[in-house]
Amino acid sequence: MKLFSKATSLLIVALFISSCASKKQDPFQKIAEKSKPVDEHRIVGSSQIKEDKAHKKGTYFLYGAEHLNLENNYFDFPVKYNDQVKYWINYFTGRGRDHFIRYSRRAGRYAPVMAKILEEFNLPKDLIFLAMAESGFRNTAKSWAKAVGPWQFMPFTGRKFGLKIDWWVDERRDPIKASVAAAKYLKYLHNMFGRWELAAAGYNAGEGKIRRAIRRYKTENFWEIRKGRYLKRETKNYVPKIMALAIIGKNLKSFGFEDIQFQKTLDFEIVIVPGETDLFKVAEALEMEFEELHKWNPEIMRWTTPRSVISYQLKLPLGKKAKWEQCCANRLAEYKAVDYQFYRIRGTKSTIKDVARKFKIKGNVVADLNGMKNWNRLRKNQRVLLPFRIGQNKRAPMYADLYEKPRKSVVRKRKYRKQIALAKRKGKLISNPTSWYTVKRGDTLWEVARKNKISLYTLIRTNLNIIGKRMIRAGDRLAVR
Repeated sequence: MKLFSKATSLLIVALFISSCASKKQDPFQKIAEKSKPVDEHRIVGSSQIKEDKAHKKGTYFLYGAEHLNLENNYFDFPVKYNDQVKYWINYFTGRGRDHFIRYSRRAGRYAPVMAKILEEFNLPKDLIFLAMAESGFRNTAKSWAKAVGPWQFMPFTGRKFGLKIDWWVDERRDPIKASVAAAKYLKYLHNMFGRWELAAAGYNAGEGKIRRAIRRYKTENFWEIRKGRYLKRETKNYVPKIMALAIIGKNLKSFGFEDIQFQKTLDFEIVIVPGETDLFKVAEALEMEFEELHKWNPEIMRWTTPRSVISYQLKLPLGKKAKWEQCCANRLAEYKAVDYQFYRIRGTKSTIKDVARKFKIKGNVVADLNGMKNWNRLRKNQRVLLPFRIGQNKRAPMYADLYEKPRKSVVRKRKYRKQIALAKRKGKLISNPTSWYTVKRGDTLWEVARKNKISLYTLIRTNLNIIGKRMIRAGDRLAVR
């Protein structure tokens, strides 16, 4: 059974070419034609290899697991069966079973598309299990560290590999564009390290971290590096988790998952609309809920297509393109976004940047919307357009990112850095200390300063060789006199 038509294969190639050609994108029609997996005993999209040396990208046999009598023992990604991998197999077949089922259901929708893109980049198709480990194939997945999308890109890395991230769109959420970027990044990492285990670890921890780990332990064997303390537990577990997901995902029947109901493979049509098109009006014209239209275009962050583009490729469920062309394609001007909220200036010293800060928006967004600069002074009672739609609550889910609170540990570090900066300016330096205090478990800087009747800023400035690098620990010796 074929998963992709010839036209669809050409589409994926076109996406790859367009991604490398400074974002000149051609309209495309479909992503997939079939919804059921080729092999009912493996997750759709994963490699299908039945014999040794059968795959041009490399064929790997799963040694040590012969007693499991698996349906699929071959992978195009090096997979091991060791204690670390067994731990995650036990997890996903035990207390994490429900997680695996949810991930697998969504895999039916996205894995075939991702695998086709990986294949066009000449990468192992079994790398779809890296996306499974990252996000469970969720476009809206977001980590505490602000990694976003099915491939969990951080903002810097996403932009580096061609994804647009601004107020209006976040292409890390687009399963196609993000997969193209992920393929480019994985190829880059594999070219750097030459081993897929290290490339995968680098995807999680960053290539710099893995390069330093290789130098520190003088080995390129991930499993040897993993024994040390340098890598975080998350990275140590990351590679075994991918391998466990791959082993289970290609042997569903062996692990009791033969009844998974895969979601229908991603299949949509494209219409071309202008930039700054009101998606509420589009949804109404197509007799859809706005939320349904947004589900097909998860990269669009707000209620309009981006203002900065001339045209935008809007994805629609099958059958809606004909309706759009019949009712709306010749009346595009009627769908232009005009229903912006506004704010009336109360004082006489406000600037565009002040208004933006008040509503937790980046200054350039408000400035662009009003044809001004950030520093432009505003008159009393002057109206300033805001990028919210009339009738929308500014606390609506669409704007949840504006009100996210940082993780507690991040807040603590920020306060700590602020204290250090103040201490450098206000604290007195004890040049020749004669008295010392040994930090006890549970001590804070404030408590140490109070116990020794010394200014907090003086304590910090005098002990910058320790305090300037990290928070204090039990056993640290601090000068207090």
